Amino acid sequence: MGKVPKKRNLADKVRKTKTSTVIKNNPFEVKINRKKFDVLGRKTKHDVGLPGVSRSKAINKRKETLLKEYKHKNKSNKLIDRRFGEYDTKMAPEDKILQRFAMERQRVHDKKDVYNLNEDEELTHYGQSLAEMEKFNDLVNSDDESEEKGLLSAELTASHFGGGGGLLRKKTSGEQQEEEGNQRAKSRQELIEELIQKSKQEKRERQVQKEESQELTEKLDQDWKSIQALMVQKTPKADKPEEKPKLEEYDMMVRELGFEMKAQPSEKMKTPEELAREEREKLQKLEADRLRRMLGDEVDDSAQKQTYMSADDLNDGFILDKDDKKTLSYQDGKWNIGEDSDEDKDEDDEEGESGDEEESEAEEDDEDGDEEEEEGDEEEEEGDEEEEEGDEEMEEGSSEEEDGHSDLESEQESEDEERKQEDKEISAKVKKSLTKEEMKAQQEAAKAELPYTFKVPESYSDLKDLLHGHTPDNQRLIVARTQKSNHPSLAVGNKLKLQNLFGFLLEYIGELTTRSPPELTTIDKLIPELYALCQMFPEAACKAMQSTIGDVAHSMEEVLEVKGHAAFPALDMLIYLKVTALLFPTSDFRHPVTTPALLYISQGLTKCPVRSLQDVTSGLVLCCLAVEYVSFSKRFLPELVNFLAGILHLAVQDKTSLGFSVVPPFRPSGKYSDLLVLSDSESSKSWSKKSLPLSATQHLELKNDLDRDHHRLLCLYTCLDLVKRCCLLYKDLTSFTHIFQPIRTLLLKHLSAQTLPEPLKELHSEILDTISNVPVTCNPLVFEKKKPIPLKLLTPKIVEVLDYGKKRGSTREEREKERLKHKYKKEFKGALREIRKDSRFLAREKLNEVMNRDAERKRKVKELFGSLATQEGEWKALKRKKRK
Repeated sequence: MGKVPKKRNLADKVRKTKTSTVIKNNPFEVKINRKKFDVLGRKTKHDVGLPGVSRSKAINKRKETLLKEYKHKNKSNKLIDRRFGEYDTKMAPEDKILQRFAMERQRVHDKKDVYNLNEDEELTHYGQSLAEMEKFNDLVNSDDESEEKGLLSAELTASHFGGGGGLLRKKTSGEQQEEEGNQRAKSRQELIEELIQKSKQEKRERQVQKEESQELTEKLDQDWKSIQALMVQKTPKADKPEEKPKLEEYDMMVRELGFEMKAQPSEKMKTPEELAREEREKLQKLEADRLRRMLGDEVDDSAQKQTYMSADDLNDGFILDKDDKKTLSYQDGKWNIGEDSDEDKDEDDEEGESGDEEESEAEEDDEDGDEEEEEGDEEEEEGDEEEEEGDEEMEEGSSEEEDGHSDLESEQESEDEERKQEDKEISAKVKKSLTKEEMKAQQEAAKAELPYTFKVPESYSDLKDLLHGHTPDNQRLIVARTQKSNHPSLAVGNKLKLQNLFGFLLEYIGELTTRSPPELTTIDKLIPELYALCQMFPEAACKAMQSTIGDVAHSMEEVLEVKGHAAFPALDMLIYLKVTALLFPTSDFRHPVTTPALLYISQGLTKCPVRSLQDVTSGLVLCCLAVEYVSFSKRFLPELVNFLAGILHLAVQDKTSLGFSVVPPFRPSGKYSDLLVLSDSESSKSWSKKSLPLSATQHLELKNDLDRDHHRLLCLYTCLDLVKRCCLLYKDLTSFTHIFQPIRTLLLKHLSAQTLPEPLKELHSEILDTISNVPVTCNPLVFEKKKPIPLKLLTPKIVEVLDYGKKRGSTREEREKERLKHKYKKEFKGALREIRKDSRFLAREKLNEVMNRDAERKRKVKELFGSLATQEGEWKALKRKKRK
């Protein structure tokens, strides 16, 4: 059968049959290289291309060259004869054969000689030849053994392992005649008794020999001790004082660790929801107790009923409670349950009194609002009790180690004690009934107490009605109990109610400031509850404070647009600004609440004119708030420093020659420029230092000139204190000396410390020392001494370009160099392009090889599976035939 012709590609066949003219006329085979523009007189070589023809030529060329090199890679088809003298024509063939044979033997001999020993050398051991030494291959004879230990007698062996051995075996005629001559034949029983007697005798002899050897050994020991005492002059061991061995450091540490306290397991951490639920249950229980006492109801007997336990109870759940369980017992065939003795009644009365005292203490603690401290104290007490129990256990363990039978000795005593306790606990408790007067007093006290649970007020008027007529402590307690009994985790609508409560409290605080006199103590008591609500609902608190501050700021802007100036913030707004600083962080770079509040303070310090002592007081309060706002971030507020300088300017008497500039809202001179000038210099002697009251911002009553001078000195003292705080706050700024230069000039030249009281003199000197001690860190700007060297300016090289893309005017060598560069670049790009095409061609061929190998492997696997399937089918068919 002939070889199957190779299938060719249809495209190649069609391309070969086609003539070049047909290919050129086919528009799908022709690629036209379009030009951007035509140049007259330029001949074009590659305006029309045949990519299909050029591609097929390149593929055929690579198949003939690159593919053949790839297939012959790492393959050699040459046989090189490397035998010795093969290419040496001068050597005879016999010499070649002999030389080759010798080289082969040498190579084999070299390989075998690696592990061969030299036969001429003689091996020795300790100077003797191993060949001449005796090898001791003889076996040791068992008769040479002299030890008799472990050997058995012949009779015993014969009787035990030979079924009687030679004693019961059939004797020969000669032996039988000898024995008959000596004595008559012995029976089996006699032989066994004789054997037992002999073994006992041997055992007795061995025992006697052992006792004799032991006596001799003891005698020898005594003799040796007497000799040893003569040989070595040492005190006997009995005369020496017994010295206990010192314990090592490790043993001491181990014993100390055994007596250390063991760690006690702590209680599980409770979630906020669980804590809120427990707090509400506690308040509800206290409220129910208060209502019961208010109505005059007595305690149910079921609550005080004695619980009993069976005599078989192991008492595992032992808890030290007030209601101790009693053990059931019999007496004269009846239950031993009677009335308690008078001692138990007295004890119960004492317990009842202590319980009432505990309830009253709990109510007082609730009124103070220190529930968390109570919980902490209880935990500490529990921890102390656990430690005491641990100490008792350690003491009990040590006592048990000292005497393990002490419990057996004291068993009778414990039984007697139990009997006594049972006799004491036999009688039942009878509670004394309260008299009418005591019941009435108890009802009145319960009515006077605050309820323990409150509903959240739904409007501001409800909150006012709820808090009306109560002291500041009770108002705080009402808000705290309202918050705890209506925690958001206890009901669905509590969250919204408490959010509204925060706004109502803010409004209530504003109303407290407008009263005369303002109830600042009540505000101080309500701030912690306001803070707790803010921590619980930060978004709602933020919106409420934003709306409050925003409304006041807009109203100030409207007044400024109309009048050009505005009044200082009232006391309620000052309290709101203080609450903002307490509830929200003031050190943030930008905050939705504190940033608008700080801007409002700055606007008040610049836009509100100072026209009275009350305005001075309000301005100083604003300055205190500003210092508090920037105390952590140390943010520079120019409005604060300017306002303090203006306040000091109000205390200057002579305003003719000022060495500093006065910034609005202050004026260098005028009607209100002498507000802090003292009317009488003697009034400074009777002035005493005190804090600036907040109520002075709302209503200031000064009856005479002495009171006015005292208030002026108080304002001046507050201003100097704020200046000192600002100096300490801004002393790290590089421009510190320039910022506080006006204040320094004012204090040195215009505000002398001679006429001021002693506290003001101290502040005056401290401020001047602080300003003068800060070093100047900034350097003034000056011109450079040397003139800077300018950059080199080179004359540009002008190249005349006559034709597009061609340079003219250069030398012949430069043009040749440019031509070679251009040619090199072109060839380099072409080589890279050809390398890429070659790599793609090789990758394609490798892929084809892999695909062919996979196809061949799949074909063989299919054949194997087919043969196996056929074999399996035949085997199953044969199996079915056998079943039939």
